[in-house]
Amino acid sequence: MSALSHLRVLDLTRVRAGPACTRILCDFGAEVIRIEAPAGADPNEGVNGPRDGSDMQNLHRGKRSVTLNLKLAEGRALFLRLCARADAVVENFRPGVIDRLGIGWPVLQGVNPRLILASISGFGQTGPRAGQPGFDQLAQGMGGLMAVTGPPGQGPVRAGAAVADIGAGWQACIGILVALAERERSGLGQWVQTSLLQAQIAMMDFQAARYLVDGEIPGQAGNEHPVVVPTGVVETADGHINLGVAGDGQWRALCAVLGLAELARDSRFATVAARTANRAACWAAIRPAFRSRTSAAWLAALAEASVPAGPIHRMDAVFADPQVRHLGMAVPVTHPGRGEIRLVGPALAMSRTPPAIRGPAPAAGADTEAVLGALGLSGEAIAALRRAGVV
Repeated sequence: MSALSHLRVLDLTRVRAGPACTRILCDFGAEVIRIEAPAGADPNEGVNGPRDGSDMQNLHRGKRSVTLNLKLAEGRALFLRLCARADAVVENFRPGVIDRLGIGWPVLQGVNPRLILASISGFGQTGPRAGQPGFDQLAQGMGGLMAVTGPPGQGPVRAGAAVADIGAGWQACIGILVALAERERSGLGQWVQTSLLQAQIAMMDFQAARYLVDGEIPGQAGNEHPVVVPTGVVETADGHINLGVAGDGQWRALCAVLGLAELARDSRFATVAARTANRAACWAAIRPAFRSRTSAAWLAALAEASVPAGPIHRMDAVFADPQVRHLGMAVPVTHPGRGEIRLVGPALAMSRTPPAIRGPAPAAGADTEAVLGALGLSGEAIAALRRAGVV
């Protein structure tokens, strides 16, 4: 039995942050019912690309799909009937939208006091920017990530993945699981709120703490670690590798591998603090040595000496890496139109209740008849709703 197979989640999400949250719950066995607008009713339909495209398949794998027009009274009524039997609702509309639709938190509480509502927004449910549209790159900029990413002096650089979106989805998932655990004692649901901005600031972690605790404003450090030297990218005879030398013992081991024993005795580099203070000199002393051998040769030698180092992969090499294959991070599923495709696997392993991808993303409305039929609606009633544009 999957860990969350006893839970039903209604998914009102779109784009990335919300779907990333419900995807985790689905992978752990929750019945996730995606509520979508009937064809033509949503002006932003197709925002994630083609239905059978890679993004949609990866974000919505294993979920069920019901079409409901929440702008119509009949659609809202059916949604609230589903809420009465659900454990959680997840939405990432702009703040205030669910209230205007008539399905805000006070309404949901009245329908089902045990229900958990998780809301993901760009900047928070309240405050001076709450009503503004929020996207990942806006949160990266406002949350400080772009100011510390990239080479010094280059100007702001965005991260190459939607880190604020994914982080907000993970935060919302954590909040839902905490609320479920607390519900075991209180019997009551609660409203979980997070935003791309909050998630991005939280992910800044030690960089944010450097300012809050010490008053230090971090700058760009390129591919080097801002406070640990030598940690960064080094050029080899045929490419580049990552080096991650933190402790003084690792530094001495690195010097031995490089054949530069004199550096281990150099007082400028003897400690982490000394190496950071002499950053440029430290890198200048070791970079030439790395150009003498291939990446593979250096990685083997450094691994033998327990010096942290790793390859820098393009995406094709990521999924060809033996360790990635061992971890099962590419999961095959059968799609009715595309045949066998591979999706990005869950990032957790559990000894008794592991996550699993149960299938591709569903066709829009694929489960409308089954889900509404379970509410007691007849086939004739559902057909009438379809003719009226409710489903």
